[in-house]
Amino acid sequence: MTKVQLQAATQVLLAVHDAIRELGEVPSGHLYARLMGHLTLDQYNTIIGILESSGVIRVDNHLIQYIGVK
Repeated sequence: MTKVQLQAATQVLLAVHDAIRELGEVPSGHLYARLMGHLTLDQYNTIIGILESSGVIRVDNHLIQYIGVK
């Protein structure tokens, strides 16, 4: 991965984070439907996985809830 690709991936991750934070909670399918022209499903799932494993969001029955940074 090049430096430019890493910067682009980081910007996308932060944009998805910010969208979830602003919404508070959102069904995962609804969020992906808004992003599907820009991300593949695998890319979307990777981003959600990173945010969930970092403790920023919780995913329960496909509902994404923003928890915040601890």
